[in-house]
Amino acid sequence: MTTTAPTAKALIVVDVQNDFVEGGSLGVEGGRAVASAISGHLAMHAADYDLVVATRDWHDPDTTNGGHFHEPGTDPDYARTWPVHCVAHAKGSDYAPELALRHVDLHVRKGMGEPAYSGFQGVTDDGRPLARALADAGVTQVDVVGIATDYCVRATALDARAAGLDVTVLADLTAAVAPGTREAAIAEMQAAGVSVR
Repeated sequence: MTTTAPTAKALIVVDVQNDFVEGGSLGVEGGRAVASAISGHLAMHAADYDLVVATRDWHDPDTTNGGHFHEPGTDPDYARTWPVHCVAHAKGSDYAPELALRHVDLHVRKGMGEPAYSGFQGVTDDGRPLARALADAGVTQVDVVGIATDYCVRATALDARAAGLDVTVLADLTAAVAPGTREAAIAEMQAAGVSVR
């Protein structure tokens, strides 16, 4: 007699932080509304998830974080270099107040001294890479939500697929930098086997 290994499902909430919502240094239009909508989703569906993970950019102060921040005296190109944002322990790195944290089980920090878009480039508070933390919990399926659809949500979803997970992006619970890059990101994710709904 064979038995099927239990599978678990996780929600990954990507970078819902003060600097990525309206009023932040890299604020995305609709960011605060998405933060509230994610909180509403969790209020209704927390029981659907065995694990809820929230990621944050957590950049070092006083450095360019490996060229992620623009050099002093230069302008960011908004493709490879960015304005200073989500500096560790500063207000901009805090979760947006509209995001309810009571259902979050794991917090992941990324970008500490280096460019990092995907949550899979980060570590939990106890030092585990995200892929290890998900594997430890038996996770085989993930829903991905957050900011921004065309950057860190995209990168996280693609890395989740590369890790062999069944991935769904809940598009209504994401906010994008721009419509064109949003559509390109969705097409890329779908081509990689990510379900976008």
